[in-house]
Amino acid sequence: MYWLWILKNTSASHPLLRSLLFRGQVGSANRHQPLSWRAVSKPHSGRKASLHRLSKPPVILAFTVITLTGIMGHRFYNAPTLDVGKTAPQTFHAPATVSLEDKESTEEKRKAARSGAVSVLMLDQTVTQQIEQKQQRALEMGSQLRQLAGAFPFVKTSILSLSSQQYLRSAEEWQWRTVLAVVEAAASHPELPQSSSSDLDKHFSDSGIQLSTDIQKQVVAELLKYRQSIASETFSNLTQVITQARSDYAEAIKGLSLSTEANSPPLYDATLFDLPDPVWKETLVTLPRVSHRILSQGIAPGVPPDLLQTAIVIQLQGEVPKLAQPLSRNLLMATLQPNLVKNEEQTRLRAERAAEEVKPEIVSIQQGEVIVRAGKSITQADFVLLDHFNLSRRGIDWLGLIGFGAIVSSAVGLFWVVERRFHPGLRSRDYLLVGLLAASTPLMVLLGVPAPNLSVVGLLVGSFYGSVLSITVVGLLTLLLPIGISVSWSALLSSAAGGILGGLIAGRLRSRGEFALLGGVVGITQGIIYLLIGVLTSPAWYTVLGTSVLQSLAGLIWGIVALGVSPYLEHLFDLVTPIRLIELTSPNCELLKRLAEEAPGTFQHTLFVSTLAEAAARALGCNVELVRAGTLYHDIGKLHDPLGFIENQMGGPNKHDQINDPYKSADIIKRHVSAGLVMARRYRLPKAIRAFIPEHQGTMLIAYFYHQAQQKAEDTREDSTAGVQEADFRYDGPIPQSRETGILMLADSCEAALRSLKDANSEEALAMINKILRARWQDNQLVDSGLTREEMSQIAAIFVQVWQQFNHQRIAYPKLKPATSAS
Repeated sequence: MYWLWILKNTSASHPLLRSLLFRGQVGSANRHQPLSWRAVSKPHSGRKASLHRLSKPPVILAFTVITLTGIMGHRFYNAPTLDVGKTAPQTFHAPATVSLEDKESTEEKRKAARSGAVSVLMLDQTVTQQIEQKQQRALEMGSQLRQLAGAFPFVKTSILSLSSQQYLRSAEEWQWRTVLAVVEAAASHPELPQSSSSDLDKHFSDSGIQLSTDIQKQVVAELLKYRQSIASETFSNLTQVITQARSDYAEAIKGLSLSTEANSPPLYDATLFDLPDPVWKETLVTLPRVSHRILSQGIAPGVPPDLLQTAIVIQLQGEVPKLAQPLSRNLLMATLQPNLVKNEEQTRLRAERAAEEVKPEIVSIQQGEVIVRAGKSITQADFVLLDHFNLSRRGIDWLGLIGFGAIVSSAVGLFWVVERRFHPGLRSRDYLLVGLLAASTPLMVLLGVPAPNLSVVGLLVGSFYGSVLSITVVGLLTLLLPIGISVSWSALLSSAAGGILGGLIAGRLRSRGEFALLGGVVGITQGIIYLLIGVLTSPAWYTVLGTSVLQSLAGLIWGIVALGVSPYLEHLFDLVTPIRLIELTSPNCELLKRLAEEAPGTFQHTLFVSTLAEAAARALGCNVELVRAGTLYHDIGKLHDPLGFIENQMGGPNKHDQINDPYKSADIIKRHVSAGLVMARRYRLPKAIRAFIPEHQGTMLIAYFYHQAQQKAEDTREDSTAGVQEADFRYDGPIPQSRETGILMLADSCEAALRSLKDANSEEALAMINKILRARWQDNQLVDSGLTREEMSQIAAIFVQVWQQFNHQRIAYPKLKPATSAS
């Protein structure tokens, strides 16, 4: 059984091991519920105790309000009555000649200089190469498209001009057929080619043929001229060349539309095919040169498109052939993009130089000169002089301080409401601890610590009292601090973010190692939030990179501080955290090792009771870790006399048979409670654990020795029971004051009875357990525990289920006969 206890306790922080150990138990472990004294359901056992508990928190809360107001209201203690923007009640004259630096105005100007410093840009060679590669691919694609369109001009310009060839390639089919028909008709009238243009129009009009444009007339005239000067076979060859050129041009137009990428502007239009081949070849050479020159000069981010287009047009002039300049301009506009990036280091140096160049703002005045006249508004320069000559009338701003006190009171009241809603039952010392932790934050700010310690507050309050109270405290401090104390918003918000993160997770931790790891995460979070705030609020955000690293280190240091002070605070304020509970249930704890060695029977009894109690606590939503720890220590008082308890006699003589005095035997039995309390104090066990020692017995009757005393009284005199007082054989109490200790009482009462069951079925076991639980209920042992009658039935069923797991059937192995050797 000792190995079982080691496994069970070392697996407290390992869900896989615990699931293997307790597979099949009723209920689900509320493993992530933050544990502390406040989580123990403890109804009031009497009106006097209730009034005593209710009288202290208001005093503590009032003390907290006064303390926080006094510490955080620092700016109201030495506030100037005559401040910037206020009206001067009288005319003030300078008592002496003086020249002063207006530090606030100087710092504002330097800050403006840093923010307004022009960024230093540098060429991004990677982007430049990408642009040039994109342009090269575009030019190659243009050449491929021109190859599809065929050579241009496709005939000699002495036969057809460039404009005529452009028209013939791009004209619609019916337009080409019209032109061809006109030429064939004109060829049958030899006199028409020598006629004037008006005569040709009249002739074609009479024939029903209309030449609507000048270019058509030009093409017809050129074709007629060529037709009359050559043989008909040669003209037929020309028409075939034109037809082929038209076919190639149509294919090239299709390729042009297919070459345009989706959601991208087209790189080319049909003018690509109108450039003569020599012009295009020259463009292939000169355009990359122009682009390289523009990229070498750099394109800054945010350059307006019209400004960029103007620069491109200027660069193209004199470099690219005039015919190709429109196409080249469009191509560069589609491919060029900013290739200048900010040089962070040089920009930071320039900003710092700009700030250093700002001269201090000096305010000068001669003796007797007027600082500010009565009825005038006080300016910043006026206030500097007034404050220097102690004329600003500094003192306690009582109205502001009282108002701030009201705000603090509201914040404390909100905390109290949240506490009553989510974590009722805080003791006076708990209120005091939360108040001290809250007061530590403004103290650190006043001492000049660069990073507020909200991360410490979040980690500790979350670890001690849960995430809800932790977030409440950190959030309220974040709102209150800037009202009463001058503090950097960036440092405050980043520290608050770390505190909230720590508070959310701290209550779920199960070891000091996890706590240390969380401190590191909080530090990193604090630095990241500080950097993000710098990025959002300052154009020169790179200036806060170093400070962000320092903030991360500060958060890490505060995490180490929280890890270091948490054990001392747990002992000083008698706190029960999940980490401390797991440490108390470690097999290496001296008191548990003594119990296992000096009272092994009691130790085995404790293990079985712990299994029963944990299963019931898990099903009822109680603090399983607290029940586990309390159960392991509930019988440590038996170490004062191990042989006085039958489980440790190991079949030896019964010590009480030798004593033969029921009163002395009852005293030995009851003494394990008082001795256990003494031992628990000596080993500094928390009060929440010590409560399990007397409350698991309550005021129950030590029935065996009580009946023995009655039997002896019957044997000695006629009035057998008159001299036997039941109170002499009852424990001193108190009865269970929480559901956790009530569960332990029931588990302790049922353990021996369940062990005695061997061949009983589950119905018989359930009947016996219900009988025991009913006896405890009727004896009024559970009236203050908070357990209900409905839960008693649930507990009984859970106990039977655990008993079945411990008494599962095993296969009976047959006895093996020794092998006989052959004779």
